[in-house]
Amino acid sequence: MSEESVGEGGSMGFDPNVPSTARVYDYLLGGKDNFAADRVAAEGLLKVQPMTRDIAQANRRFLVRAVSLLAESGIRQFVDVGAGIPTSPNVHEIVRGHQPDARIVYVDNDPVVLAHTRALRAETGVTALEGDLRRPKEVLDRVEASGAIDFSQPVGLLLISVMHFVRREEDPAAVIRAYTERLAPGSHLALSIASSGDMQQEEIDRAEAVYANASSPLVMHTPASVADWLTPYSLLEPGLVTYFKWRADEPEAGGLGTPLAAVARVD
Repeated sequence: MSEESVGEGGSMGFDPNVPSTARVYDYLLGGKDNFAADRVAAEGLLKVQPMTRDIAQANRRFLVRAVSLLAESGIRQFVDVGAGIPTSPNVHEIVRGHQPDARIVYVDNDPVVLAHTRALRAETGVTALEGDLRRPKEVLDRVEASGAIDFSQPVGLLLISVMHFVRREEDPAAVIRAYTERLAPGSHLALSIASSGDMQQEEIDRAEAVYANASSPLVMHTPASVADWLTPYSLLEPGLVTYFKWRADEPEAGGLGTPLAAVARVD
């Protein structure tokens, strides 16, 4: 496995007393790569939204369906930004079931995530890079410099459960555009996000407060905002829907907010 370690401007360092969004997610999925601060944050989120664990698991199922679809359609290279701690099935495992020679780049800025991802040394064609979701030019420059991805060919760009960590003033729509502008026609974007849905402001404040001291803030963007971000792209059926209904018919998990998912073609 090729890899790059960039110590400038990307690494946020390691402090087990600061909740990590990746490790909180790992805890919600039943993983063991988390610390006390992460578990406290996750339990706080569960108090606000008791169905958070079910939603996290539904998000993983969406990931499997979306990545499988893209790999089946012929896409052989993927960039997973904000990849999180490897959880089976990992993206490369899903893709390799359809495209054995596929190349996958995992990008994250959490040292624990990078340590786990770089442990996949036996996996040829898998690359782990340090990078911050909110700095798309830096991320893509590092991906390009690694030689792992040919940007003249279609790419599957994965922004899975990460855009709710981009502040409104950071212009999430511009962040997404910056990623997709470098992609070849025929590339696809798979996105999932926790949105505010019909939450009241007090409920939004409570949910966002859980991540106040975490490695990244939680921002409950509105469904209308998320739809606006995706207007430049051609959405695959069934469009922007909940995790539970994207090419599935799973029972909806009730509670606060609306978890949204979509896959879009980049023309």
